Amino acid sequence: MHPEILTPEKFLKQALNIPVVDVRSPGEFQKGHIPGAHNIPIFDNEERARVGTTYVKIGKEPAIELGKVIAGEKTTYYLEAIAGVAPEKQILLHCWRGGMRSAKIAQFYADAGYRVFILEGGYKAYRGYIRKQFSSGRQIFLIGGYTGSGKTAILREISRMHQQVIDLEALACHKGSNFGHLGQKSQPTTEQFENDLYAQWAKLDPSVPLWLEHESMSIGNVYLPDTFRTAMLGGVLFFIDVPRADRISRLVNEYACFSKNELLGILEHLSVYMGSYQAHQAISALNNDDFEKVADLTLAYYDKLYENSLSRRPVRKLVKINLPSVSATEHAEIILKHAEDEQVIS
Repeated sequence: MHPEILTPEKFLKQALNIPVVDVRSPGEFQKGHIPGAHNIPIFDNEERARVGTTYVKIGKEPAIELGKVIAGEKTTYYLEAIAGVAPEKQILLHCWRGGMRSAKIAQFYADAGYRVFILEGGYKAYRGYIRKQFSSGRQIFLIGGYTGSGKTAILREISRMHQQVIDLEALACHKGSNFGHLGQKSQPTTEQFENDLYAQWAKLDPSVPLWLEHESMSIGNVYLPDTFRTAMLGGVLFFIDVPRADRISRLVNEYACFSKNELLGILEHLSVYMGSYQAHQAISALNNDDFEKVADLTLAYYDKLYENSLSRRPVRKLVKINLPSVSATEHAEIILKHAEDEQVIS
């Protein structure tokens, strides 16, 4: 039985029912992988480095021979690892470029009685494919507004109202501002963020509007794909204007629970950008436990930052909505009503 070659599109469709096996090294896998894939590396990080060094210093053929020797000593490992992943004896397999690594191990598994499908072009082709899909032209609605407006909470309510939503900040493990890493787990790589984003994107109905939070080019240290960012800017932005007192209260509730040292470090970093005088006032307020004043001062900086970002990268259409001091559920209902009035959703 010989392995079958699949295009990225067909490979990902099959991945809904068949396990994906990534045979790249653990280091490559950690940097970015197809969500849900199982890593059964042909070479571990050290072995891959040895083969690479041999290729550079001695040549291709010696590197190939070294690879054969290493792999030949690990056949028991390969069989034991795959047995726990694919009890149905079917696997989708890929390496980096769909070259020798995947071809050799795929045939090994095929000879062992597995039905094997290989990703044409490997992980590299998958990456190119998913980035193109963000240009598919689906309708996008954005929730935008100044820091502390409760956009994430509103999006959650919109999701509960049976609208399609992707929470970009949840995927990025960051809330967007300089304080956004507090209380979050480590951010994924930009590469893995893109992979996870596409996994959610692909599950949604392209004929139904997608709701997102209006983000800048980056969320913490994670960058949005250019194609995705372009699609966002082609959408409709519902810019919400929430009472400043509500925004201050929300920020205090969200961040005053963290240690003063953490907050102080962030304010000291921000002093370069928000101005030394304003930063000094914020730090003084922090030392006096005046968290409302800290929030008020930092909002002045973030409001200007957001306005500048919006002017530099305007969206196709902007609808401004003044929101009263009510719940996130009521805010979501108001926004959806505006969307209907604009005749942008049915």
